[in-house]
Amino acid sequence: MINVLLVVHLFIAIALVGVVLLQRSEGGALGIGGSGGGLMTGRAAGNLLTRTTAILAALFITSSLVLSLLANNRAPAQSIVDQIPAVETAPADSAPVPEQAPGKPSAPLAQ
Repeated sequence: MINVLLVVHLFIAIALVGVVLLQRSEGGALGIGGSGGGLMTGRAAGNLLTRTTAILAALFITSSLVLSLLANNRAPAQSIVDQIPAVETAPADSAPVPEQAPGKPSAPLAQ
């Protein structure tokens, strides 16, 4: 189920990118995108692309939410606090190592 929905989500994302790239640029910042001729021209094409973009965006958001809910139900809920590792303790028979001042060489231990 989740794999089928993931493939549908991927197709929706590709279609959304394609529809957004088909839309006419209104800013014209780089001087590209506003060609006069083409297959779809006029207000009807603008309305169709705008409506298609809105529908695909709604489908994309809906499928994203459904996928996240399915993934959340699939994995057990665990907190990171529950995953704290156990503290290791030193054996009782070992002697503590004396700390030395920084920059001073360590003295050999007498046996």
